Amino acid sequence: MNLTLKKIEMPLDWELFEAEFVDRPNRFLTRVKFNGEIVESHLPDPGRLKELLIPGVTLLIKREGNPNRKTKFSTQAVYLGKQLISLNSWLPNQFVEFLLKRKFLDFLEDWDFVRREVPFGIHRFDFLMMRNEKPLYVEVKSVTLVENGIAKFPDAVTERGKRHVEHLAEMTKEGIDCMVLFVVQRSDAKMFQPQWERDPKFAEALLKAHQDGLNIKVIQADIQKFKMVFCGELPFNLEA
Repeated sequence: MNLTLKKIEMPLDWELFEAEFVDRPNRFLTRVKFNGEIVESHLPDPGRLKELLIPGVTLLIKREGNPNRKTKFSTQAVYLGKQLISLNSWLPNQFVEFLLKRKFLDFLEDWDFVRREVPFGIHRFDFLMMRNEKPLYVEVKSVTLVENGIAKFPDAVTERGKRHVEHLAEMTKEGIDCMVLFVVQRSDAKMFQPQWERDPKFAEALLKAHQDGLNIKVIQADIQKFKMVFCGELPFNLEA
C-alpha cells in the first residue's frame, strides 16, 4: 500500500498566539512583540535558523503554565511566506512516534515499536523497534533548512550528530540494524542532501556510514497550526 496517497495527520493539541520576532539574544531565547509588549520566549530549536528568524516575521508562541519557568512563553513555529515551519526540535520525535506506533511507515511496517530514548553504550538513541526478537535502533534528525527545493541538514555544525552517525555505523558493521530518519518539516522540499558547505565532517560521516550499510530514510511533513501532515518519503543524494 502506498501511504503517500493516504492522508495521515497528527493533531497538535496546543493553543498558539501570533507574535512578531524582534531578536534572539542567545540560542535558546527569542524576544518577541506580543500584545504590544516585548516579551521573552524560550526557543526549543538551538539551530542556526538565520534564514527563518528575520526581524519582523510572524511567529507562533505558546503560553507555558509552569510558574517556575524563566519564560512564560515558548516559540513553536515561524511563517516563511505562507509556509509554517516548526521551531520545536521535539516535534519530529513526537511525529515519528505517532507514525511508528500506528505502522504508518511502509519501510518499518514489519517492526514493532518498543520504546523511546534507548541507551546503547555511551549513546542514547530515539527509538527501539523489534522484529523476531531482533532490535532496530532509530535516530531522528529534524530538518528545517531548505535551499532551492533541497532540504539540508544540519544548518549549523553538529559534533553530536556526527558522533551519533559514526556510532550507528559501527553498530551496523557489528550486524545490528540501525537507521537515521530525517524528518523534513517543510512541504516545499523536493529532495534531501547533507549540508556539505556548513558541516562537511557530518556530511562525510553520513556518506561513509551509508556506504558501510547504515540505513537512511527521509520523510516529509507539512506543519499546520493544529496538525502535522505526513507527506511521504523524499529522495536523497548524499554526495557533495
